[in-house]
Amino acid sequence: MDIANMKHTISVLVENEFGVLARVAGLFSGRGFNIESLTVAPTLDPSVSCMTIVTSGDERVLEQITKQLNKLIDTIKVMDFTGMEFIEREMALIKVQATDETRAEVLRIADIFRGKVVDVTARSYTLEITGAPGKIEAVIDLLRPMGIKELVRSGPVALCRGSKDIKG
Repeated sequence: MDIANMKHTISVLVENEFGVLARVAGLFSGRGFNIESLTVAPTLDPSVSCMTIVTSGDERVLEQITKQLNKLIDTIKVMDFTGMEFIEREMALIKVQATDETRAEVLRIADIFRGKVVDVTARSYTLEITGAPGKIEAVIDLLRPMGIKELVRSGPVALCRGSKDIKG
């Protein structure tokens, strides 16, 4: 991937208040950056939320966005994981067509990837798969020939490895 299109995973601790998400999204759209995924949830402190944002783009413009994020009154801390060791996980729910010919293979794939069957009907299995984004992509690629009926992904959440954390 060239530097101009480098993928960035950013965690932003913010006050859990009305309008914060809109202001953060506005910083990205105002500079022509697409948010590839966005996950937001409260932290241990219910008055604070953690946003995990995945985007791609030029390092210089991303640096401007990071500075602008830090200037928002609701922002507590911003951490760009680019170049750092971090752990990221996401979850996917995948509804797959289940026929006499594909049932065993769908279950085998779910087992190999440590997925769970969370719903069964006469015509489909719904799988829950959790892991790194690459793992989710691999499962989707294997299930696609069997007929994915529906798919929803959470987007990644991320934490720094080791003793460093977003709290500082």
